Amino acid sequence: MADAQTPDGGSRYRMTFVAGAEHIDFMGHVNNAVWLQWAQDIAGAHWAAVADPAHVDAYLWVVTRHEIDYRGNVGEGEEVMAETRIETPPSGARFERRIDFFAPGIDRPIVSVRSLWAMIGRASRRLVRIPPDVAAPFLD
Repeated sequence: MADAQTPDGGSRYRMTFVAGAEHIDFMGHVNNAVWLQWAQDIAGAHWAAVADPAHVDAYLWVVTRHEIDYRGNVGEGEEVMAETRIETPPSGARFERRIDFFAPGIDRPIVSVRSLWAMIGRASRRLVRIPPDVAAPFLD
């Protein structure tokens, strides 16, 4: 991972990933499980970068579903820029996060991930409704 940024103040977050030898599968490109790990990495980094520190201390996030579309891939040593965003306000304890991965020189995502996340209380380990002040920094 290289740089990370929030280009619009918080609702979108970007990170760069470089495919290392450990990320490559028998087909010579990034393994499917690695794309999901990178999706989780950027989601966690976005939360840590934008959320109020008191919220980071009070809440945890768990994935309830990943859906992934592949339209391309990259090989060892190649770089991808990932961008994540929350497109709709949360519903109860859950929200949907989108992550798109872009290869240099390609205008459309080569991999897109739709993830459903649930918020749990750090102390209780139970689902918690997402308060508006927790969601606000992540919404357009």
